[in-house]
Amino acid sequence: MNIIGIVGWKNSGKTTLASALIRELSHRGLKVSSIKHAHHQVDIDQPGTDSYKHREAGAREVILAGGQRFAIMHELREAAEPALEELLARLSPCDWVVVEGYKTHDHPKIEVHRKDTARAPLYREDANIIAVASDYDADFQGPLFDVNDITGMADFIIENVPPSARES
Repeated sequence: MNIIGIVGWKNSGKTTLASALIRELSHRGLKVSSIKHAHHQVDIDQPGTDSYKHREAGAREVILAGGQRFAIMHELREAAEPALEELLARLSPCDWVVVEGYKTHDHPKIEVHRKDTARAPLYREDANIIAVASDYDADFQGPLFDVNDITGMADFIIENVPPSARES
């Protein structure tokens, strides 16, 4: 399995870029999965639903299954947030995993940095950033893509990102 991260500061366009890369890689016939990190409280289940009641009753994991998809909700119940490696191990085999967030992890990453971002680029402190997607001529000493050049970025990651140590 190959892993590419999409990182950047809040409201930089990470989700837009991650979604576009997932779409592009999928259209090329590759099996793509994703992991999205959120710093805030995440709840995909709503109060009053049956699955919510199961979790509230104390179930450690609840699988919500239907005709089109299923979701596994895992309650940490005071346990530490799982490491990226633990989450990757739970994924079904695939060709690529697009990871949004996890900016301090040591996987290969593309940073989204825009000229109106008040904070300094992450690439100045992170050697794992292998390319930058931007709307200006950033001073990155490596591949610099226009933020809308999805085809170019997809070509770049397919040709340059080595497979992870974990086999698919």
